[in-house]
Amino acid sequence: MIRKIKDFVWEVPKEDDAGMKVPVRIYASKTIIEYMQRDRTLKQAMNAASLPSIVSNMLVMPDGHEGYGSPIGGVAAFDADEGIISPSFIGFDIGCGVRLIKTNITAEELKPRIGSLMDSMFKNVPSGVGSKMNLGFSAGEVDKIAEGGVGYLVEKGYGFSDDFKSIEEGKRMEGAEPGNVSAMAKKRGASQLGTLGAGNHFAEVQKVESISDARIAKAFGLEKDMVVVMLHSGSRGYGHQICSDYIKVLFDYQKRNNITVPDPELGYTHIGSREADSYLGSMRAAINFAFANRQIMTHFIRKSFEETFGRSADSLGMEILYDLSHNIAKLEEHEVEGRRRKLWVHRKGATRAFGPGRKEIPERYREYGQPVLIPGSMGTASYVLAGMEQSMAETFGSSCHGAGRVMSRHQAVRDIPSSKTINEMKRKSIEIRVRSRKLISEEAEWAYKDVDEVVAAVEGADISRIVARLVPLGVTKG
Repeated sequence: MIRKIKDFVWEVPKEDDAGMKVPVRIYASKTIIEYMQRDRTLKQAMNAASLPSIVSNMLVMPDGHEGYGSPIGGVAAFDADEGIISPSFIGFDIGCGVRLIKTNITAEELKPRIGSLMDSMFKNVPSGVGSKMNLGFSAGEVDKIAEGGVGYLVEKGYGFSDDFKSIEEGKRMEGAEPGNVSAMAKKRGASQLGTLGAGNHFAEVQKVESISDARIAKAFGLEKDMVVVMLHSGSRGYGHQICSDYIKVLFDYQKRNNITVPDPELGYTHIGSREADSYLGSMRAAINFAFANRQIMTHFIRKSFEETFGRSADSLGMEILYDLSHNIAKLEEHEVEGRRRKLWVHRKGATRAFGPGRKEIPERYREYGQPVLIPGSMGTASYVLAGMEQSMAETFGSSCHGAGRVMSRHQAVRDIPSSKTINEMKRKSIEIRVRSRKLISEEAEWAYKDVDEVVAAVEGADISRIVARLVPLGVTKG
């Protein structure tokens, strides 16, 4: 039975299922809770709440929906010494995340050139299923990128020298072990560096429509009518293959160790096991790969602006505001029941949203809370939020990551003609560049929750504060 704890916070008590070790805590409006009960979101969350050494609560963000094994929009923390690692609770697109690039251009200045800019971005940043970009990286260089991340690429000329200062993992995530990664993953990834892929991934030119918190917006360098670029992508085939490989490994691990789980998809391995160590080294390699992928795309997005405006990216003010991942597991310290504990925090379709003062936040943002980047669905608004102190107390410093689906891709293709989305984008004067009309239906705004309502829920629950609302001017997708 779902019970209301307070506004925008709901709970499934652990007594509702004999296997649950902690309650399921849900952040949502009444409408969103109803959406979640239409699929297996809450059942998957209850299954996850039965995993060993889970701490405090199993969390579901307002964009939560059914996923593989555990819900997308889920957050769970496990004891660092006696806990577990679950690849399916990190996801197939390891390191998938969002980057926001600022400019000093206004929407009015861009207006006569928006078509040319979108043409250039569509050409320079490949998108779509199987999209490739031949940058000549050898197998050895792919390993160096997976180990060295953004730092390695900046040394090779892909980006500004200080880009890493605005990236969640800095130059790289330490502890990557590309030697653990299969040859198939490396083969799939080598030609996909610098590409968007398909699905809900995009490169979107936006303007800052409104500012909700002037003080934090100023600290983040955001102004009304400023043009920004939001980039949403991940580790492509490299990370997908790693997840697939280790899910098979864990089936064998569980069989050997007589481990049973409520759902075969919800596999795990114990911290300290050979399998856990091997997966974590591979996961970190995929996270570095994902940040590197967004770094290369940033290089070519800057090139597109340079081609369009005839000025350098530096003179156009194209700095990275922030880049963070929402498919990741991280070793973090949190206060639980009055004492500091080291935890493996799993976020699958959920964004870290640390409150003010945490050392992990770049110094220039530290007193304001971590920037939280929330992409909307195609043609709708996106948001910049800031983490709040309450998020540290309730959600291990976590927030939502997007709008969250309410229709399967198959249903969206069946029920939403592409012409409906195209006409709506035209009505809003949004330039669109897409390689598949089918994808237009899959990613239509009506296939997703209302991002405004999702963001209102995390603000209403005091885990993230709205800083700015962004609206699209042009979008490129697979």
